[in-house]
Formats: sequence, structure tokens, C-alpha cells
Amino acid sequence: MILGSSILGGLIILCLVGSLISPYEPTAICLVDKNSPPSFSHWFGTDELGRDLLARTLQGMRISLSIGALAAFIDLLLGTLWGTIAGFSNNKVDAFMMRLAELVYSLPYVLVVILASVILGKGVVPLLVAMICIGWIHMARVIRLLVRDARCAEYVLAAHALGVRTPRLFFTHIFPNIVGPMLVACMLSVPHAIFTEAFLSFLGIGIQPPTASLGSLIGDALPAMRFFPWRLIFPASFISLLIFSIMLLSDGLRDLYDPKKQINGAAL
Repeated sequence: MILGSSILGGLIILCLVGSLISPYEPTAICLVDKNSPPSFSHWFGTDELGRDLLARTLQGMRISLSIGALAAFIDLLLGTLWGTIAGFSNNKVDAFMMRLAELVYSLPYVLVVILASVILGKGVVPLLVAMICIGWIHMARVIRLLVRDARCAEYVLAAHALGVRTPRLFFTHIFPNIVGPMLVACMLSVPHAIFTEAFLSFLGIGIQPPTASLGSLIGDALPAMRFFPWRLIFPASFISLLIFSIMLLSDGLRDLYDPKKQINGAAL
């Protein structure tokens, strides 16, 4: 957890102070310096139009982090609302809501993105729309299971027997006990959103030029990787570090909120 948070914190700091590290604009073209290898003037080298690869990589990381955090936040809101209602409802309503969610989840993800791109145009908005349409369903499943398990706990049954109403029952007795797994599930959805954005930008239906994305940088560098390998190495390394750090942080949070490990640690 410490290693993951340290790496992620360092990457976030790099994104925030990117203008101090690289004085170049991400979209500034200089054909004289095209495909230049890493040097003191261009630490990560340049691309086929002479644009500074460090500035474009940092811009791509900012976009990836923003999309990942925003998609995870919206998934958390929608998934919590849907999963809580399904978890508190009777079996018929619960079955109907979850079958409806599974029907939406069965739609091909790339097809949803293509349809959103046709209707809304290419860019960030269709990506977020496609992620929101399908990404919240996994969160809803997790929240539903947590709520239904918590409903069977003795303290919840006792509170219900004493006449505690459902809203107070949820916020006072259930929500404090499921907030940990909720945060873990939310953190796990961030790398999925980042990878999805990179993959779709790699295919050319995500972030559009001249705006840089880690996926589009990798896609542009792939045909020329034999001759200019630095164009592929740096964006691929940063997206790997980004996803790796978030996964490490998620694993640490999961261990922190795992009641079995806490009981075993207390017994030892």
C-alpha cells in the first residue's frame, strides 16, 4: 500500500508540475527536431512532428487520471444507488433490477462507444458516456451483495426489530460497515477506466489529436518502434506504472478493510 501510494503520488505530482519540468507545449510542432532521441533539451525525445514527448506524456497522464477518477466517481454514485435499492427490496424487485442491469451489461462495450461517437462525436464525452452506461453495473453488484449480507447481521435485525426506519438503518448501521469494500471496488474501477480509455484511443475512437493520450501515443509509436523505440517505451512505461500503483493501493485498502485479517492480526 505504501509503495503504491508513493508511486501514484509521484505521478500525480509530475502531472501537476509538468510545465516546470518540460517548458514545451504538448502541441508545439518543430519539424527540425522530429524523431529526435532523448537528450538534455528533450528528455523523452520527440515524435514525428517534433513535439516534445515528455510534455505529451504528462498531458496524456493528466487525461487518463481525470477520466479514470471521474468515471469511478460516477460509477460509485450510480452503483451505490442501484445496488442499495436492489439490496433493500424484496426478491421480485431485486431480481428484476439485477436482470435489467445484466441486460445492459451484455451490450458490447466497443459497440456502445462507437454509437456514442456517432451521436456525440469523438472525444472525451463519448468515452465517459460509454463508461457510465456499462461501468456502474459491476459496482451495483458489489453494493447489492454487501447490503444484503449486512441486512442479515444481528445488529441490523435488532435495530429493525426496535422500529428503526430504513433510511436511518442504512446510514447508521449498514453504510459504515460497507464503506471500506465500496472504496476498494471504486479504486479497482479506476485502472479499468484508464486502460479502457488508452485502448480506445489506441484504436482511434477515443481522445483525438492534437490532444495527447497515452493510448494514442502508443498507437502512433507502434509502426515506428523499430527505428524510434523511445516513442513507445516512455508512454507504455508510464501507463504501466500508473495502473500498477493503483492496483497496489487497491490491494492495500482491501487488506486494510478485510475483517478476517484484522481478527487474525488481533489474535496474534
